[in-house]
Amino acid sequence: MALNIYGQHLNSRLLIGSALYPSPEVMKNAIIASGSQVITLSLKRQNPAQQAGAKIWQYIKDITAQTNGHLLPNTAGCKTAKEVVTLAQMSREIFNTDWIKLETIGDDYNLQPDPIELLNAAEQLIALGFKVLPYCTDDLVICQRLYDLGCQVIMPWASPIGTGKGLMNPYNLETIRMRLPDATLILDAGIGKPSDACLAMEMGYDGILLNSAIALADNPIMMAQAFAAAIDAGEQAYLAGIMAQRQTAHPSTPTLDTPFWHQT
Repeated sequence: MALNIYGQHLNSRLLIGSALYPSPEVMKNAIIASGSQVITLSLKRQNPAQQAGAKIWQYIKDITAQTNGHLLPNTAGCKTAKEVVTLAQMSREIFNTDWIKLETIGDDYNLQPDPIELLNAAEQLIALGFKVLPYCTDDLVICQRLYDLGCQVIMPWASPIGTGKGLMNPYNLETIRMRLPDATLILDAGIGKPSDACLAMEMGYDGILLNSAIALADNPIMMAQAFAAAIDAGEQAYLAGIMAQRQTAHPSTPTLDTPFWHQT
């Protein structure tokens, strides 16, 4: 099944970042190997007007041309709604997209989003016609408020950005999925290994957004392929229906009430 992001149907459920790779060429090959059709990038860190940013930008344009992909500019580094709106408007003009990954960092230690500025920024961006994909913590109430504001896509974290700690609070994530059945939920930040992504997809999440786990791997291209496979496996398991856990053991080959059982 396709991933639906604001009416765009995507074949891949992996959204991938464009930072931290050993080289632009490795970045390009890893993203293509992942099958991802959504690439995140930051105007603050990859400004096409600057020489280094222009080189990265050319690679990203090549990737989107090859994959029929979409750009997802983000507001990384912003701390206030005012900063967010200014950067989002600049990004829309430069990258020619109304998609925006909304980030409002409230703490420099664990890069936790500021919920007050996040809600304020989301409301303003939606009023300006942006299609907002907000990055937030695994707080059910914040996710509900963002959805009520008009964010069709919500992106709670698994754990703090770049930590690789995986799903720190599975109960919270499962509750968000249960309470927001109609929202597109994409797990964002903290994923460390493919099994983390698979577990989230088994919960019924719609997609995974990550960067560090691929970019900082010893072999980013191979790791990108591993994540793509894990996400597919998790989605298939969810759709197939995972068996309920049992408190006691049950033999897989019972001798009573079994068809075709013959005593000799």
